[in-house]
Amino acid sequence: MLTIERLDIADANALIDGARAKANEIGIPMCIAITDESGNLIAFERMNGGKVTSINLAIDKSYTAVGVKKGTHVLGEVSHPGEPAYGLSSTLGGRMVVVAGGLPVLFNGEVVGGIGVSSGSPAQDREVAEAGVRAFSENQS
Repeated sequence: MLTIERLDIADANALIDGARAKANEIGIPMCIAITDESGNLIAFERMNGGKVTSINLAIDKSYTAVGVKKGTHVLGEVSHPGEPAYGLSSTLGGRMVVVAGGLPVLFNGEVVGGIGVSSGSPAQDREVAEAGVRAFSENQS
């Protein structure tokens, strides 16, 4: 039998709140997705002005980060032609995202969920996702 740590809705809200605050600070309305340790959606927010094309992208960034237990920016670095993960973005029906903005969420060293952010540049998406993770971590202390 396994005991699994899992994000709850309060955790998801802390992640979204932290990400939203950073998105407001940089002036980019974002789509923010939170998934559980299996990559299933727990919570989602499309800020006013968040791009409609970013809805599924944010969800899939979170899914990817949970699945590979790494930030999606790491996959971007190894998915160019000739690199070991080339072609990864076309797997699993195109759900694997190799653009920055998806991060795993850790608790006690284990992946308990993920955050995916989209609507800005890859660097902005990553910055906003990192702010969400920081807010979650501070909420755990």
